[in-house]
Amino acid sequence: MKVSYYPGCSLHGTAKEYDQSVRSVSRALGIELEEIEDWSCCGASSAHNTNFKLSIALPARDLIAAEKKAQDVMVPCAACFNRFKTAEHHLCHDPALKAEVEEIVGGRYQGSVAVRNPIDIIANDIGLEVLSAKVVKKLAGLKPVSYYGCLLLRPPEVCRFDDAENPVLLDRILTALGAEARPWSFKTDCCGGSLTISKTAIVTKMVDKLMAMACEAGANCLVTACPVCTANLDMRASGGAGLPVFYFTELAALAMGQEGPEGWFRLHRTDPRPLLQGLGLL
Repeated sequence: MKVSYYPGCSLHGTAKEYDQSVRSVSRALGIELEEIEDWSCCGASSAHNTNFKLSIALPARDLIAAEKKAQDVMVPCAACFNRFKTAEHHLCHDPALKAEVEEIVGGRYQGSVAVRNPIDIIANDIGLEVLSAKVVKKLAGLKPVSYYGCLLLRPPEVCRFDDAENPVLLDRILTALGAEARPWSFKTDCCGGSLTISKTAIVTKMVDKLMAMACEAGANCLVTACPVCTANLDMRASGGAGLPVFYFTELAALAMGQEGPEGWFRLHRTDPRPLLQGLGLL
């Protein structure tokens, strides 16, 4: 399978372990990534608070660049994914806006490529049976809760790839890796997002609640697909007493015996290595 790839800004910086693990897992599963040529920032997470047309024009430029190749676009970052899907939605439903944005960016949007998240691609295109067959080290003893956050699924009429109220694909991926995905009802609760900088105390309170509920669900870690969610969960728990937090692709790479996971885990503020070593997984 060949897809265009939009890493976005976070995956080139604070979430580089997400980028590296996405690339590693993609290679292992036969997904060929072709990074979009001359991509630029999609505007997350401030453009839509500043200028609506700007918030559409920025991802529209990247979508137009992606349309040079007739293949789906993988967008791992939840914020980038949401901005791409939002732009796609408005461009397809508002001809006047589409014409104005095309004039701004200097190109025509055809609506010819699908915007996809790696959870969607792995679960629905590659398939859970194929993923499970690639596992060389089952994640036995790992009891994660899946945390989607706000932006992967909402608004549901825009994002459209899993159940907006009770998403299940990430749980199924973790189960295929040999983990015991724990049920809980906070999969899509907000972590505070970018308020982590301006309203840190509020974010700490929100993260503490998520950590408490994860522990109540019997989890020993949380799994995400969002750089902002990961940063908040990993850094903002009171007293640094939170559970370990993983990108789902880090765990997939670990289960498939890929090189890199231990180096990625060193980048986490809440060190996940003691948990994994205690379970004989590292």
